[in-house]
Amino acid sequence: MRGQQPDTVRAAAETAARQSYGKLVAYLVARMRDVTGAEDALADAFAAALERWPQTGVPGKPEAWLLAVARRRRVDAVRRQLTSEASRDHLRLIAEEMAVRMADEDLPDERLRLMFACAHPAIEAGVRAPLILQTILGFDAATIASAFLVSPATMSQRLVRAKTRIREAGIPLRVPERTELGERLDAVLEAIYAAFAEGWSDPAGTETRRRNLATEGIWLGRLVASLMPDEPEALGLLALMLFAEARRAARRNAAGDYVPLAEQELALWDGALIDEAETLLRRAAAKGVVGRYQLEAAVQSAHTARRLTGRTDWVAIRHLYDALSVIAGSPVVSINRAVAIAEAEGAAAGLSALDQLGDDKRLADYQPYWAARAGLLGRLGKTLEAAAAYDRAIGLERDPAVRRFLQERRAGLTAEG
Repeated sequence: MRGQQPDTVRAAAETAARQSYGKLVAYLVARMRDVTGAEDALADAFAAALERWPQTGVPGKPEAWLLAVARRRRVDAVRRQLTSEASRDHLRLIAEEMAVRMADEDLPDERLRLMFACAHPAIEAGVRAPLILQTILGFDAATIASAFLVSPATMSQRLVRAKTRIREAGIPLRVPERTELGERLDAVLEAIYAAFAEGWSDPAGTETRRRNLATEGIWLGRLVASLMPDEPEALGLLALMLFAEARRAARRNAAGDYVPLAEQELALWDGALIDEAETLLRRAAAKGVVGRYQLEAAVQSAHTARRLTGRTDWVAIRHLYDALSVIAGSPVVSINRAVAIAEAEGAAAGLSALDQLGDDKRLADYQPYWAARAGLLGRLGKTLEAAAAYDRAIGLERDPAVRRFLQERRAGLTAEG
């Protein structure tokens, strides 16, 4: 194992990061009570791995090695910062914990507790889900900012303030009592869905930063649903993710090209996942309280019904988006609603609905808006406008396969007039 190639070592470190980052951070935070300190210590540990593993080889238990190094780095930091008698006692306790033999230690999974701590009422509501994404899954501020349609600088400032708040307010890392769960649940579910969506946007698994995030999101969704089996929105979110995951194999053809939903091969959809999602959605509906994730799952259910009926009920989907617009009036919902209106009532009606969003500055750099607009303009024969919208969408798209798809659609526009 000694003298391994740098690429092999880096791949091993990246694998450990993907699989263990959130678990290690949560474990460290549970003992340090300092999110930033835990992140810094773990970052030092990963840097040390990249420096030492090429000479020593990748250890048999990379997760245990990283945790041991992170602990030592944190002890060094505490030693530099603290000098009082009480601080020396604190340092001694940390040192004793470090002495535990990592090879024999069963590392507990503290992620759920950290998620609910990040969703504490003392944390600003708008930063709870982003904070979960950064602490549990290691997203950088720029990636989170993109998902929440704000600037990276603004998001970075909000995250720093939130971590400081956790430390200064002494927010406990624990799963709240059932009477407290409801007020924190929205942020936890939002973060889980954002993680899933980030992984879903890289279906081929070609980006290391995103790889396995969809699987991680589903795992976290199952965890929350098991904790709260009577919470309809937890069930609804899990159903929503399973409906989407069921179509993964159909989203690319054999050549790796993007295949839109309407053109996907139904035989490639995972029937078992769809059936599980339908069962979860029925359980959620039986609770008598309808929320955002149940409605979004119902939209996906309407799409997957095509495998049984051979057609898509766009009128029903449009009504579901009408309801979603009332509950969660986001520009993303409004764009999907406009597309559903176009399918149910015609491209002109859909474009009119899309035009109503024109003043929302968040859409200036939002690819789905421009792609939807380009498609509707093209259907109406407005070739020059459609081409300009396609150009905008192509420039904003990160996925090469989707970019090729948009380029082909643009090239297929007929000459105006």
